[in-house]
Amino acid sequence: MADPSSYRPRPGEIPDSPGVYRFRDEHRRVIYVGKAKSLRQRLANYFQDLANLHPRTRTMVTTAASVEWTVVSTEVEALQLEYSWIKEYDPRFNVKYRDDKSYPYLAVTMNEEFPRVQVMRGHKKKGVRYFGPYAHAWAIRDTVDLLLRVFPVRTCSTGVFKNAARTGRPCLLGYIGKCSAPCVGRIGPEDHRELAEEFCDFMAGRTGTYLRRLEKQMMEAAEEMEYERAARLRDDIEALKKAMEKNAVVLADATDADLVAVAEDELEAAVQIFHVRGGRVRGQRGWVTDKVEEITTGALVEHALQQLYGEETGDAVPKEVLVPALPEPVEPVQEWLTGRRGSNVSLRIPQRGDKKALMETVQRNAQQALALHKTKRASDLTTRSRALEEIAEALDLDSAPLRIECYDISHLQGDDVVASMVVFEDGLQRKSEYRRFQIKGFAGQDDVRSMHEVITRRFRRYLAEKERTGEWAEGSEDALGDGDGALTGPDTAAGALKDDDGRPRKFAYPPQLVVVDGGRPQVAAARRALDELGIDDIAVCGLAKRLEEVWLPGDDDPVVLPRTSEGLYLLQRVRDEAHRFAITYQRTKRAKRFRAGPLDEVPGLGDTRKQALIKHFGSVKKLRSATIEQIQEVPGIGRKTAETVAAALAQAAQAAPAVNTATGEIIEDEEPDTTAGASREPVTAGLPDERRGQET
Repeated sequence: MADPSSYRPRPGEIPDSPGVYRFRDEHRRVIYVGKAKSLRQRLANYFQDLANLHPRTRTMVTTAASVEWTVVSTEVEALQLEYSWIKEYDPRFNVKYRDDKSYPYLAVTMNEEFPRVQVMRGHKKKGVRYFGPYAHAWAIRDTVDLLLRVFPVRTCSTGVFKNAARTGRPCLLGYIGKCSAPCVGRIGPEDHRELAEEFCDFMAGRTGTYLRRLEKQMMEAAEEMEYERAARLRDDIEALKKAMEKNAVVLADATDADLVAVAEDELEAAVQIFHVRGGRVRGQRGWVTDKVEEITTGALVEHALQQLYGEETGDAVPKEVLVPALPEPVEPVQEWLTGRRGSNVSLRIPQRGDKKALMETVQRNAQQALALHKTKRASDLTTRSRALEEIAEALDLDSAPLRIECYDISHLQGDDVVASMVVFEDGLQRKSEYRRFQIKGFAGQDDVRSMHEVITRRFRRYLAEKERTGEWAEGSEDALGDGDGALTGPDTAAGALKDDDGRPRKFAYPPQLVVVDGGRPQVAAARRALDELGIDDIAVCGLAKRLEEVWLPGDDDPVVLPRTSEGLYLLQRVRDEAHRFAITYQRTKRAKRFRAGPLDEVPGLGDTRKQALIKHFGSVKKLRSATIEQIQEVPGIGRKTAETVAAALAQAAQAAPAVNTATGEIIEDEEPDTTAGASREPVTAGLPDERRGQET
């Protein structure tokens, strides 16, 4: 526990200006981000007598080891920078709304030649029109199914579309009139785009025009005695009305507004948002958060607005936002929303009429969401705390292990040996910090030696950099794997490591407890690896699967936790997650190895040139029989590459005999045509799946 006075800035050092500040812990990790109209006044509040601080604020300032700030010109800039830093650093003491689901949207891909209607989740893409979010994907599909009668827009995937274009036959929807079949040329790109625009207009609330037009066409068809066409138009009108009924009118003045309601207690808060477009509720979503800082309802609303509109621009930000309490001060937030929309946005509390009544409905939804969340969690916060305390007591630790790392080894009879590292913080998964290892320091099956290698590699990097600079260097060799084994993980694609910025980084933060999947030998190997590196402040234990015994280094007997222990349950979850993560990676590597073909062994031959070779010759069999001069005729293939390809194919032909997997017959002289990623089946193809390493 740090003393805030040890890092308190000197008097007069903090400017009396708007800005954003960051608290960092001893590992330079950003743990809290805040903004202030006056940095001097705001930061002074953190450095008063600890007894006067809110318990959560007191925990934050005693966890921190330093504070820094950035001066900006206006409060709006401070609001924008605070949002960016919270998204970037993911500080543990900031309010972060977590959603238990990814809400589906009805999306129209207007950025394609033939726009497609589909269900989309996740980040919004440029050039795509979105409607929603909806609570359930089936609600979108029901609506689309009704509207396709009137607006037969393409809904098929790219693969289905291209296949239909190649064969000249549309899919089933094209035959039954629910797709205009642009794949076979029944409608041109311009007419299909106009159809998609009409679909979007209807979804945006401009429904009266289309209903009146269809009714007029129906009457004209009836007068001309085209009764079948009139009946079809009548059914189309009924389908549109049925689709409209799914979103009842809630605001008679066709208002575009978002209504935000908050339900909270001492520990948590739930936010519900209703999206009203054209007077109808077009979507609903909600979040729940732990109140890890002392915060008012207005501040909760401000954080919700940041999350809701931080990535939105234009019409995605409505003209009117109704809230239960206004942020303090309200002017910067309203100015920020206006900037996001590009025109004036009204941020206010509804006082009377339909809008107040609808806000009460949203408020009831927020209260029900909070109650449901608490029921689901079943006092989860208390349970997690008790589990960590039980682990600390059983392992004789000085404090509860807030960060736990677990390691597991996975292989198939000594092949494709890999390891996993999973991270739990405060009893919850931290998937962004999961890591995967390839064991290449030796060959064969040796779980103990593999565990020693993984623990050594994980902590060698951390310790060496800490001793050298106290910070993390960019582009360190082990970031993408060192000489004795490769490392892969969710962050490796990002490339270089960042220093002094608080971002989540590879191997940046040491755990309080290392858990290994195994018994006494694996625990001894992990402890020996840490001792060799001179690390003595990290506890180690192992969890054996057979009897769920907890093993400690140097002990002859295991620690047996009660079966009803929350601590044992947490250790089991950690161990099982490490096992799942390891075996998933091992299966991926194994499947990739079994899909390998002879062209994969040619050094310097990438996927593009492999595909060019197969496209030119038609199969590996024909390529194998080609001369070097014929191989050179392929664009991008020179003399040296052609010689290498011919040599590799000749060598592969002398390997294990091919087998007809249908009959079990060994094929001596013939081989089936194959593709760039395939090869002849070795003799082991006739063996049971568990012996040749394939999934059943």
